[in-house]
Amino acid sequence: MALTSGTRLGPHEILSGIGAGGMGEVYRARDTRLNRIVAIKVLPTHLADRPELRERFEREARTIASLNHPHICTLYDIGQQDGIDYLVMEYLEGETLAQRLLKGPLPLEQVLQYAIEIADALDKAHRKGVTHRDLKPGNIMLTKAGTKLLDFGLAKLKQEVVPANVQLSELPTEDDPLTAKGSIVGTLQYMAPEQLEGKEVDARTDIFAFGAVVYEMATGKRAFDGKSQASVISAIMTSDPPPMSSLQPMTPAALDRAVKKCMAKDRDARWQTASDLCGDLKWISEGHSSVAVLHGPPPKNLARVLPWALAGMSTLILAAMIITNTLRTQRPLTRSSIMRFVVALPPIDRLPLGLNPNVALAPDGSRLVYVANHGDSTQLFVRSIDRFEAAAIPGTEGGGTPFFSPDGQSVGFFAGGKLKKISLGGGAPLTVCTATISRGASWGPDDTIVFTPSINSGLFSVSASGGTPKQLTVPDHKKGELSHRWPEILPGGKAVLFTAWTGATFDEARIYVLSLETGERRILVEGGTYARYVPSGHLVYERAGGLLAVPFDLKRLQVTGSPVSILEDVNASSFLGMAQFSASADGSLAYVPGGSAVNESRLVWVDRKGAVQPLAAPPQAYMFPRLSPDGQRVATGVESANSGLWLYELARGALTRLNGAAGIIPYPTWTPDGKQITFLAAPEGAMNIYRIPADGSGTAELVSSSGEDYKVPGSWSPDGKVLAFSLQDQATGWDIWVQRLDGDGKARPFLQSPANEGGPAFSPDGSWLAYESDESGRVEVYVRPFPGPGSKWQISTEGGTEAMWARNGRELFYRNGDKMMVAAVETKTTFSAAKPRLLFEGRYEAGIYTFQPNYDVTPDGQRFLMIRGTGQNSATQINVVLNWFEELKRRVPAGMK
Repeated sequence: MALTSGTRLGPHEILSGIGAGGMGEVYRARDTRLNRIVAIKVLPTHLADRPELRERFEREARTIASLNHPHICTLYDIGQQDGIDYLVMEYLEGETLAQRLLKGPLPLEQVLQYAIEIADALDKAHRKGVTHRDLKPGNIMLTKAGTKLLDFGLAKLKQEVVPANVQLSELPTEDDPLTAKGSIVGTLQYMAPEQLEGKEVDARTDIFAFGAVVYEMATGKRAFDGKSQASVISAIMTSDPPPMSSLQPMTPAALDRAVKKCMAKDRDARWQTASDLCGDLKWISEGHSSVAVLHGPPPKNLARVLPWALAGMSTLILAAMIITNTLRTQRPLTRSSIMRFVVALPPIDRLPLGLNPNVALAPDGSRLVYVANHGDSTQLFVRSIDRFEAAAIPGTEGGGTPFFSPDGQSVGFFAGGKLKKISLGGGAPLTVCTATISRGASWGPDDTIVFTPSINSGLFSVSASGGTPKQLTVPDHKKGELSHRWPEILPGGKAVLFTAWTGATFDEARIYVLSLETGERRILVEGGTYARYVPSGHLVYERAGGLLAVPFDLKRLQVTGSPVSILEDVNASSFLGMAQFSASADGSLAYVPGGSAVNESRLVWVDRKGAVQPLAAPPQAYMFPRLSPDGQRVATGVESANSGLWLYELARGALTRLNGAAGIIPYPTWTPDGKQITFLAAPEGAMNIYRIPADGSGTAELVSSSGEDYKVPGSWSPDGKVLAFSLQDQATGWDIWVQRLDGDGKARPFLQSPANEGGPAFSPDGSWLAYESDESGRVEVYVRPFPGPGSKWQISTEGGTEAMWARNGRELFYRNGDKMMVAAVETKTTFSAAKPRLLFEGRYEAGIYTFQPNYDVTPDGQRFLMIRGTGQNSATQINVVLNWFEELKRRVPAGMK
């Protein structure tokens, strides 16, 4: 039936045709009953063929009609006449977002306004249990009152009626947006991976499409596009679009991050609710709109300072005072003027503390790179000195310890057991070499990187282009040195500063200078760490949570004066000997405030449903707690000035030091009979594995001598005759070794490959070994038969760490970020494992340094001993001082005695 002007559908008079809608023709009409202009959408006839679909359609329509929101097109009524189904909707004047995008990207203010309106509308609908399923620019109308979402929830109806035998090859391939007409439903460029795979969709599917729409609004380009349907599908399933800021440089980095999170492949990694997303967009919009703008160019001497100063509200006041003073006196500020301001991280980001140095200034002071916890992982961010926003550096997920190349165009960092580098101009990161646990790096003018690849090694050098590292120094165990770390190549590239770690606090460490030409090294400072040379002619280093400076003769490589305290509030780790500060050659300083503090934590019980009960044990920096076989005692490491092996008795609430393994994280492991505790110690420099009576009645007995290799005890076989441990090898990374104590006593590799594998855990019957490996490119939990040979089974499916068996051997626990997972297993005759399932989720301290689990399970498998941080292990701001050298030269004159 053709509709013409004057045709009536119910109490409606058709005035004119408007155009084709996603599900039929749309007409402008007058509601003769209420005397108002409405839009009528006529639905395809195939919807009326099946009574159950019509019933479903009416039920859906009633739900959609209940959505009362200023940015959702109102559905007034549904009806049928002469076999024609139709919808009566709010009449809107304007253009669709798709039509507007033909003219190019939208201004940033409009992008944020429309994004907030759409996200708020999605939140309203999702709370009512309605998802859109076909969010795209063509379903968004732009009116004088803002955006209006069309066809809300109707895509679900389309999904019910598509023929089941349509093949992908039958779908369109033209350059226009590809709307699938087969077994996958929606507009292809905006479809989430789960839609393409035919899986159940939910609110997070809308959030994926929302991200693609905002990306297109901001850049004028589709996030996922291609010349054929296959290429579009491939892009959605396997690729991430370029950052919006690479196409539109004025895009705020926070918006870039928010949109990227919308389009995560895994729906669990996306924003989980439109409400949270909308809140973040409002924060971005407020930050964008609150930036003060100077009309006309600023004074020349302020051009470099003001962008930084405007970064925080407190500095806006300072900037205004400076401008006012400049106008009054008509005398511009000189380059020697000292400026201080704060770089505040976005609310969703936190700068992790206590593990690695996470702040780096470019040599010319033009850019700041920092590391932030963003979601479940860390990532590197870069902030130019003349920009208000920081931008995520793609490909640096999981990275830390950033350092600049001499020209400031590239950044080195450590991630996934590798030393890597990445160009700030774009491109993927490149692996330089293996480096299992970073303890600092410095990039020299000859394109050589000097670095410390592990927790107990000396210094190594490697070409920034990659290659085999060359060892430069060996810790002197006779002097109590355990490692050489935190290198800093001096100007000219012929010498390097470093810190010698003795295992005690770094207030007792030594700062050396090493000649790269002769290999000679000598002590510069007794009692300090993390030395950095600054062109004012000083060494700046950390001690007791503050910075000290001492005059330094660069030609003679000698200290020429006495140290002076210059800053007392710098975040530092007295255990790792690291401080969160960086100085540039142009005289700038960036640092994280906070002083030297231990990240205290609490031991807590968590049941299988996630309920938490704190233990009475006092706050400490607990690490790797282990329950005794009878569940009555806890052996734990403590990271502090009193580092070592501690024992906590649950019944008495007593916490006591068990031995004098100072300065070493002991990685305790109980022997199966509960009479002894195996631990790591370094009484004479070399890191060895020992065991000691748990009642403190005897002396420590050597179990395994490590030599130059770093070993971490993992698990005893049930009969107590075999110890499995993780061993760090410079060539192959982390491997799994076993040592029999009833034979020749020699250690032998159990699993050694180019991948990192570790954290071995014997099953209760001793026939299987669970462990972690990154052989697939992501750390997963596996099981192999012991002593072998045999095939392996992958237990985790989406990443897994810290594997641990239930004492009855019927379950295998592991962690995936904040999630505690469990898989039911069968080990009697052959091995089998069920699909993992979530037990609980919460922010508890994860294992660091190695693959060791940072939790334990009670003998009955009903409670978990976890470590919960006190919330002081991250920072939200970075302090910056410009022209800082002027103050340094005044307070510590060169040659001062």
